[in-house]
Amino acid sequence: MNTASLVRLLLLSAIWGASFLFMRIGVPFLGPSLLIFARVGFAAVFLLLVGAYLRKRLQVRQHWRHYLVLGLFNSALPFVLFAYAAQTLSASLLSVLNATAPIWAAAIGAVWLRTRLTPKALFGMGLGVLGVALLAGVEALTLPQGGALAIAAGLGAAFSYGIATTYTKTAKSAEPFANAHGSMWAATLLLAPFALHAPALPGVPPLHVMLSVVALGVVCSGVAYLLYFRLIADLGAAPALTVTFLIPVFGILWGVIFLGEHVGWHTLVGGLTVLWGTALVTGFSITTVFPGRKPDAA
Repeated sequence: MNTASLVRLLLLSAIWGASFLFMRIGVPFLGPSLLIFARVGFAAVFLLLVGAYLRKRLQVRQHWRHYLVLGLFNSALPFVLFAYAAQTLSASLLSVLNATAPIWAAAIGAVWLRTRLTPKALFGMGLGVLGVALLAGVEALTLPQGGALAIAAGLGAAFSYGIATTYTKTAKSAEPFANAHGSMWAATLLLAPFALHAPALPGVPPLHVMLSVVALGVVCSGVAYLLYFRLIADLGAAPALTVTFLIPVFGILWGVIFLGEHVGWHTLVGGLTVLWGTALVTGFSITTVFPGRKPDAA
């Protein structure tokens, strides 16, 4: 991995880690459905402008069903579930729950695609369950009423990502940028009815809330997808998966710095256990990212 790719990887991890921070800021005022409708709407418009500049076509007639499925399971549903969970859970815990997505993908693939799981992968899944159980068990002692449901929503969001991952392995999809662009418009359409029936706002959103929504849409969705697909193009899918392991690092960091969240021993131990399990399930190793010494190039 050259220096430019490493910078993109760290930047993407920092951006996606910050998405949980921005949700924690925006959801108390806007609520889950309106917040996420604004997020995917801003992302769709941003990617529309980028697509116009790059002269990339969506081919809606050919791929609209694919965009709807991807928009539902890779954006609309997990975003709303995470936003619901963000009303109760810390950004730190949300980012760790998000890291279970590859474990869910492996379990879904074993059932859906009849993929055979190796003993190492099964052990990794067990570690992931153990890590989540530790996090949920200790958090349940301090969380307010509804905390267990919020944790279930966070896991449901990661499960939804697992469905999207498995689906994309079998679907005849569009090119990567069109996947991102089309799925955001699909998510916007899917969430529009819920946003229209959302409770009335108590007033004009404060500036920090509006900035958080714009950051969620433009930066954490639009710019992030561009970085992610550039990494896949430069490095391949396996090394790009490294972002899964770095998101919790930044999610915890931003939560501590900007929200004053307390990170207990259970967050660190449970988070590391989840990441260890994810590494075993995906077959990830550091040599996947750094297979050999190569000269740096931009």
